[in-house]
Amino acid sequence: MEDVSIVIAASAGQGIQTVESLLVAIFKKAGFHVYASKEYESRVRGGSNTTELRVAGHRVAAFRRRIDILIPFTLGSIEHVRSRISDDTVIIADKILFKNTDPSTLSINPILLPFREKAMEIGNWIYANVVAVGTISALFGIDQSVGEEILNARFSAKGEQVSEENLKAFRSGCIMGAELQSERALSIRIPAPPHMEGEILMNGNEAVALGAIAGGCNFISAYPMSPSTGVLDTLASLSEEFGIVVDQAEDEIAAMNKAIGAWYAGARAIVSTSGGGFALMTEGLSLAGMTESPLVVHLAQRPGPATGLPTRTAQEDLNHAIYSGHGEFCRLVFAPGTIEQAFHITQRAFQIADALQIPVFVLTDQDFVDSYYNIPRIDVSDLVAEHGFVSTDDGYRRYELTADGLSPRGVPGLGEGLVRVDSDEHDEQGHITEDMDSVRPAMVEKRVHKRIQLLQPYLEPPTVYPHPQASSILVCWGSNYQVVKEALDSLGSPDLSMVHFHNVFPLHPDTGPMLSNAGKVMIMENNATGQFANLLRQQTGYEIPQENRHLRYSGKPWSVEEVVEMLKKEGF
Repeated sequence: MEDVSIVIAASAGQGIQTVESLLVAIFKKAGFHVYASKEYESRVRGGSNTTELRVAGHRVAAFRRRIDILIPFTLGSIEHVRSRISDDTVIIADKILFKNTDPSTLSINPILLPFREKAMEIGNWIYANVVAVGTISALFGIDQSVGEEILNARFSAKGEQVSEENLKAFRSGCIMGAELQSERALSIRIPAPPHMEGEILMNGNEAVALGAIAGGCNFISAYPMSPSTGVLDTLASLSEEFGIVVDQAEDEIAAMNKAIGAWYAGARAIVSTSGGGFALMTEGLSLAGMTESPLVVHLAQRPGPATGLPTRTAQEDLNHAIYSGHGEFCRLVFAPGTIEQAFHITQRAFQIADALQIPVFVLTDQDFVDSYYNIPRIDVSDLVAEHGFVSTDDGYRRYELTADGLSPRGVPGLGEGLVRVDSDEHDEQGHITEDMDSVRPAMVEKRVHKRIQLLQPYLEPPTVYPHPQASSILVCWGSNYQVVKEALDSLGSPDLSMVHFHNVFPLHPDTGPMLSNAGKVMIMENNATGQFANLLRQQTGYEIPQENRHLRYSGKPWSVEEVVEMLKKEGF
């Protein structure tokens, strides 16, 4: 067996995140490739939440519908994943779940183990999930010392008693897992891949945060909002080490304006939010456009409008990022598809924002930021944070009209000049003006057309995988990279390739010819109106037919199986 999908299902508050984090760390430490994703309801207690762990001998980074091993902590969670259970699914459950219910009435035949009973012997029922961790670890033949090392690192700070009781729970589970191997011949053997030394585990939010640090970020202002809060959390946890000022603002309006103020003072700032929070930031975004302030915005999408589905995934804010704000000014929008891309794109976002004095967006979504997998260690040796500001003199003009449209950006205190900025239309010195004959047209020209010209060298072409000369292409953008890649690997059709866009606005100039030269073009995205398909038509003139647009707007991510089924119906 090369790839095993484990799903843990429970109510909010039952410690499902503990099980996930421990198992992922154990599998990684034991030398396996691992991927984890989660889906959860917007509630603190109750409901049905799940987390999927894929353990493999090869790289895995996409959601699978298939469940090989299911560990339910409530009866309701079984029904929650009913459509994903097959005859081959092994269900391992706590005996106490079926104290008053016959499993056959649910059309299942679970393996019942005394998770809670063993936990109570240790002293508290809350250790039942750690007992389950030990059981699963033993089923995969992982040496017990690996799990013990992970648990020691996780719980040692909570005191000797808590640490020791968790270790007892884990060891108890390992014994049960070994018994399952011998009594039921239930054993899972995945060939451990070579060359795993130095691999790191990272989710999308962490990749954005670390990319920001690599880009020289030293200020974040944000109001917590799912699913973007992980960037704020990660930067806060590393703030002392990297000299980052962390501001949990009173609201998103304040967060945006503080970030603009930080850039004005010479800092490198990021705001991190979701769609509803960014809606409040749009006036500030226009302020950045008028004042020609650099700005980096991390926008983690979730279904809307309004509060929508706060904990689900979507690609519904592309138009929001491209067209938000009043008036006209230049911007750049990225949408990473891999953890590595998220890191490097965010690092580049700071460089581009600083160099061109424009807002740069890093557009993610819930599925992307909450999923993580192991990747090779990222080489940061050649990354530098180059500042674009200058030392000013007595004759400094903040909005000087230059040949290329890029005015020298000074910061207060660096040099002798006065750094004057204004949200009204202004002249070269930053004074308010209503000169509509010469000054206003010249300032609009430099903010819009000349900035667009300056952007061209920074635009990156889409990724084509696996066949550059394939006659048919499936277009996707952002987080759908990994699921499409694995689906294409599964199909193995030489006539079909993925064209993945991470540079989503403006588009690379090769985009139009690439689409026009293909025999058949399909698109897959997570919104109801085909926002990216419409953008392609607007910017290239190429129309993807409605019947070739595969749109999902349920709040669920695509699974590998669903993409394969969709492509088979298309004739591949």
